[in-house]
Amino acid sequence: MATDLISRARAGDGEAFRRLTEPYRRELQVHCYRMLGSLQDAEDTLQDTLLAAWRGFGGYERRASLRTWLYRIATNQCLNARRSAARRPAKAWDVPNVEPPEPTRLGEIVWLEPIPDVLLEGPEARFEQTEAVSLAFVTALQTLPPRQVAVLILRDVLEFPAAEVAAMLDTTVESVKSALKRARAGLRQHHGHERPPAAGSAAENAIVARFVRAWESADLDALLALLTDDITLAMPPMPFEYEGQDVVRRFCAGIFGAGRRFDLVPTRANGQPAFGAYLRGAEDVSHGTGLYVLTLRGDQISAMTRFENSVFEAFGLPRSLPSR
Repeated sequence: MATDLISRARAGDGEAFRRLTEPYRRELQVHCYRMLGSLQDAEDTLQDTLLAAWRGFGGYERRASLRTWLYRIATNQCLNARRSAARRPAKAWDVPNVEPPEPTRLGEIVWLEPIPDVLLEGPEARFEQTEAVSLAFVTALQTLPPRQVAVLILRDVLEFPAAEVAAMLDTTVESVKSALKRARAGLRQHHGHERPPAAGSAAENAIVARFVRAWESADLDALLALLTDDITLAMPPMPFEYEGQDVVRRFCAGIFGAGRRFDLVPTRANGQPAFGAYLRGAEDVSHGTGLYVLTLRGDQISAMTRFENSVFEAFGLPRSLPSR
């Protein structure tokens, strides 16, 4: 059947091409997300990949598997995107009536976006190990040179043989091995090894429940009891980043001290617990302000990352809801 579909697709049958490529669409999207760090950029690049594959399908000679051929196109589309993209600019602080403390540092990866766990489910989930989609991992990838990122993902995450990776990137096996060595070293420098409790486990559920109670009740002491000493807080596309309990305490005290109270709606992103945050307003309506993703270590929270409410649609979250 595959041979028949390939023949039909070569002859210009769009439905045959769709049936051939659809089984790989989800994993290609996640591949583009890893390389680019932005779900919107990943979707745009996936569309470019499928268009390039459609236009070039007459030249597909089955020397490699269709999956490998598609990954070659997707990887090179991502490399082009990373070289030429006008990345999303940093955004100014815009929380009314709240003056943030001086940030520990200004983050450079302001284009980072979360990916909903629903996009990581299905028969291809074996390619989406939790470690390989975590926010910490995806963020660290953005600090590496593009070709090193490509080699690291293709070899260590997707486990393509070195010879196939070399063919995908039009280079030598020796160059692939060298790039992989440098990429692993760079990743160790930027990416710590968090050991979170298993997704959906009693341990994770307990931390999540305590966080929800603390955040919704603006209980600063209860919140601080959940945080590691080296807690980090980031807010892309705002570049402000905070590290350490003291400065994170001052940041949260400013939010709560301004009278801002929230309802949290649970979801999951990057294999991690996440929450749509809704600011309680007049007339018993709460308005979505952002999405928080928690990074867990043991029985504590080691990082909180806040994203804009523009990501709500991807998570199926409404922009407003009745206050509780």
